Amino acid sequence: MKKEYNFDRILMESQDFNALLSENRTDVYFVAAMTVVALCNYKDNPAKCYEMLGMLKNPADSVSEYEKQFIKDRLKGKEYKPFSYFSGSSPDNGYTPGSPIRITVSSNPYSFNDEHWAILWLHSSGADSERQIKLREKKSTREWFLVEQLILSDIREPVKDADGNTVDPWG
Repeated sequence: MKKEYNFDRILMESQDFNALLSENRTDVYFVAAMTVVALCNYKDNPAKCYEMLGMLKNPADSVSEYEKQFIKDRLKGKEYKPFSYFSGSSPDNGYTPGSPIRITVSSNPYSFNDEHWAILWLHSSGADSERQIKLREKKSTREWFLVEQLILSDIREPVKDADGNTVDPWG
């Protein structure tokens, strides 16, 4: 199964992010999509990115120092990675999403094998294989929470940056 979501904007204020999330917390696919939105905010404001990721996690959890360092290491100089999950992005356009801003989240026959757990998949325009996000459902409320994201592995380097300047010295 695939679900597609459209966003007016990716870079948003924390309160707008929280409001969207609160309205759609019982939609596991939406929570996965919002994980990408949170990571897109890293470039302009790492603290806001971590705050948004914290909103996605179980309230008893927080974004650990290890997770923060992991994200920092994976996105240092490669802040384009999360943008690669949006439709219209490519190495050729510096991973600039198309308009409308659209993301597709997929499941497979094994995504819901364990009750109250989900592993969903996202396609990066800079990778050959899909990447996964693991979520857990709170039984009493049917709300979904981020457990683990494995979407920051390296992807193809952009040929041009978001401003159209050539990045690839061989380009």
